[in-house]
Amino acid sequence: MGSPPPEKDFPWWLVAVVAAGLLLFWQVLASPIYADILRKLAQGIGITVMVSVVAYGAACLLGLGLALMALSRSRAARQAARLYVEVMRGVPIVVLLLYVAFVLAPALVAGWNALAGALGLEPLRPRDVSLLWRAVIALTLAYAAFLAEVFRAGLASVERGQVEAAMALGLTGWQRFRLVTFPQAFRTVFPALGNDFVAMVKDSSLVSVLGVTDVTQLGKVTAAGNFRYFETYNVVALIYLTMTIGLSLLLRRLEERLRARG
Repeated sequence: MGSPPPEKDFPWWLVAVVAAGLLLFWQVLASPIYADILRKLAQGIGITVMVSVVAYGAACLLGLGLALMALSRSRAARQAARLYVEVMRGVPIVVLLLYVAFVLAPALVAGWNALAGALGLEPLRPRDVSLLWRAVIALTLAYAAFLAEVFRAGLASVERGQVEAAMALGLTGWQRFRLVTFPQAFRTVFPALGNDFVAMVKDSSLVSVLGVTDVTQLGKVTAAGNFRYFETYNVVALIYLTMTIGLSLLLRRLEERLRARG
């Protein structure tokens, strides 16, 4: 007898994770030390979620634009998209965070001030651009390169015959993209997009290197204050696992619905 297909396997991994999570939650609820740590770290959950959602949404838009450039008939557009993707994929995200925060952002502020002086507008100060938004910009630029390749592969997978049929029906280029090409490509790349979103939630912890008060940064501050590193980082891990596993299960359910409709 052959083994059952992977999608029919009982999720024992989920049982193990839920059991470990429930044990940790019980410790959090039963221990005043864990409860106090959770209360402090919970203040950073909103920042973590906001950074992840905003940066990922912007990265999707930029990545889709780069994918369209990579598939365009213009050689200059294709080369520009390839240059961006290769450069951004070759720079570690933490290095890009530091570069955007301490090199790019001040340079943009200086450029704006030069333009503002000529136009009589109000100048900016470097501290007017918060480290939070510098981190969001850096994550957007980094993930756009990866998402561009995901979208490019999805758009290229749509059969040429379907596009030609849409052209025969008299649909414009935008209508062909909106009604024929993108819906099919989206169903194809949805699992990869979901995987990158989960990765974004985890990589959002890197913003702590800039002092942004997300869960990881609050964990570092809390552990440095109470010297309970074991308990503190247990709670940090529990928060991230709760978010990522919950998000993974939700995305898996959405993937199944898209597959059923297709």
